[in-house]
Amino acid sequence: MPAGGLLLRYSALVHEPLMPMRFIAHLDMDAFYASVELLRYPELRGTPVVIGGRRRTANGPAGGSLKTLRDYAGRGVITTATYEARALGVHSGMGLMKAAQLAPDAVLLPADFDEYRNYSRMFKDAVRAVAPEVEDRGIDEIYIDLSALVMAAPAGAALDPWERARELAARIQDVVFEATQLTCSIGVTPNKLLSKIASDLDKPSGLTIVREADVPARIWPLPVRKINGIGPKAGARLATLGIHTVYDLAHVDPALLVEHFGRSYGAWMHDAAHGRDARDVVTYSEPKSISRESTFDDDLHPVRDRARLTVIFTELCVRVAGDLQRKGYAGRKIGLKLRYDNFKTVTRDCTLDAPTQDAQAIRRAAGACLKRVPLDRRIRLLGVRVGALSRPGAAPPQSALTLAEV
Repeated sequence: MPAGGLLLRYSALVHEPLMPMRFIAHLDMDAFYASVELLRYPELRGTPVVIGGRRRTANGPAGGSLKTLRDYAGRGVITTATYEARALGVHSGMGLMKAAQLAPDAVLLPADFDEYRNYSRMFKDAVRAVAPEVEDRGIDEIYIDLSALVMAAPAGAALDPWERARELAARIQDVVFEATQLTCSIGVTPNKLLSKIASDLDKPSGLTIVREADVPARIWPLPVRKINGIGPKAGARLATLGIHTVYDLAHVDPALLVEHFGRSYGAWMHDAAHGRDARDVVTYSEPKSISRESTFDDDLHPVRDRARLTVIFTELCVRVAGDLQRKGYAGRKIGLKLRYDNFKTVTRDCTLDAPTQDAQAIRRAAGACLKRVPLDRRIRLLGVRVGALSRPGAAPPQSALTLAEV
């Protein structure tokens, strides 16, 4: 169908404006982990680089020198990869041994999450200095409500509000680069759903504007999986119905979607295909849980390294208790997370009779959870989580457990 016909059809289907005069940006850092590593190893720019495997040690990459995938033997998975590596067919979540078959000469670097969190704070602080209405969505992405800034444009600014939004987004890209030497891609649209899609359309360093009238040309030709919220299983079920693109989804009878996906999800799919989304940018939300975890430089044996594991386990409980006390929360649900040397992860949890922020109580409950976990393999990660949070009011914080009390 010609583009003009799409526009006419789209106009006929839309009964009300999407969200007039809203300018919502989604900022996504470009290949974030890999880009941080390239600051450390600038000589690797323009080459295939994969991040994954064992955590970085204090002396740098394992073995003290750069290694390629052809040298790798193990069961690790890719955390992320540079765009040059992605062009060879490797991607996040792929096993490193499989990736070695596709890109044997790609350099393999271990992950350094402390450094990634540091750069995450840096880029978010830089954005908030320009546009304070920010919703944190993870280590490498945020939503930004630019509406007030666009509508309060200073003298001499572009007359078209979408051009003003573009100028603001370009400025945000500049300040992020100045603060971190890293690039990002930004999508600016009337809502969060479209902005999430738009930020991925022109990576890397993309700045993409999608207005309401642009939906037929820019969004409808895309695969349905490009809509955040339509996963692999839903995508496969849509394919069995002959629905492959967002255009297909937008023009199918909504009753068919409700029949196959339920009233709520089916109706949401139809709205999403038309680019409708009324969600606000949420600058603050109550946490669902507070946790601490530690990934070990070397896998620890549950028997031979028991003393060391005990100290780490107790320290995690102490830190979680301290976090709860500082933030003014207590929790009833105590959880344990353990990852083996084969990367299999298990979790256990239990629910207390009353909320706590006491390290001793957390340690006892997490210890009980630990007894329900098989300890027949080496351990690479250990974590403690407190959920079902509430605010204990003015109750004085309980004293933290010291390591000597274990």
